[in-house]
Amino acid sequence: MALAATSLPSYVLDYAPLVWLHSEDPYRPSGFAQQVEHTSPQVDWKVVEGAPSKLTLDNLDKLNDLGNTSVYLTSEEGIDADPTPDWFYGAEITEEGKTDDVASSIIVNDHGDGTVDAFYFYFYAYNQGNTVVGMEFGNHMGDWEHNMIRFSNGEPQAIWYSQHANGQAFKYKATEKKGKRPIAYSGKGTHALYSIAGNHDHAIPHLNLPFGFVVDTTDQGTLWDPILSTYAYSYNAADQSFTPYDDSYPVNWLNFNGQWGDDALPGGPELFGQKKYAGGPNGPKFKKLSRTKVCPDDPCVELPFRVWSVINSTSATP
Repeated sequence: MALAATSLPSYVLDYAPLVWLHSEDPYRPSGFAQQVEHTSPQVDWKVVEGAPSKLTLDNLDKLNDLGNTSVYLTSEEGIDADPTPDWFYGAEITEEGKTDDVASSIIVNDHGDGTVDAFYFYFYAYNQGNTVVGMEFGNHMGDWEHNMIRFSNGEPQAIWYSQHANGQAFKYKATEKKGKRPIAYSGKGTHALYSIAGNHDHAIPHLNLPFGFVVDTTDQGTLWDPILSTYAYSYNAADQSFTPYDDSYPVNWLNFNGQWGDDALPGGPELFGQKKYAGGPNGPKFKKLSRTKVCPDDPCVELPFRVWSVINSTSATP
């Protein structure tokens, strides 16, 4: 039986992750309503005809009939704007760890057998890519990252950390925590999520090492508590629909099939087929909200410990 749309399970909030943002990352979590306000819907760099005169989270799904997945929410100034527009840098964060705009969303999928998956999505206006052999690549407008915690009868079992096109899964007991709440570390610029602070080479899918060719960096900069400013929804896998836990939460934006950023700029330098400026990502509905395993793909290994404890002496053991 699906969860009642009026009763967000308390454990979904009790065990919600906290996120350490990197101390030197200027690109903070950002309100996704603000992203819509500062962009125009375009297909092949042409403004979509017939789009609502003022796009909002309430009517964003209207674009599905005007280009569908080909629609890009294109920044008014352009991804390569100089100087960088202020809104690219995201929201202000209080001492309590609250953003001054809604930059996160919780989506709950009840499998009906005591298993509940709670997805915690985090949004950033701008993703700054990695620098390899002196070249920065993979920059894009809009950035959706997420943790997912699988619960069994209200008890957390495992947690997923999204990392670029892949990620890692850990047993809940293996993660660093503040009280009951697991900790996620956000990569500088890229915002990929990791279980510990340090360097993370992600050249090999599902494997992170403290050295390598394509490296993310995490540290304990600013502690962000996403649930202090969030929207929450239940998800019905049968018809892929969303129902807000509070009637004041906008919902239609979740049905938008397009991309949350600019299209990839044509031309320009490339590194191993990767461009400096990439296309924006699609939204939460495309992140495999109905999963058999904790991971969205195979192989799926729920690590019983944080692997750096045997590699990096600065990493705390569980």
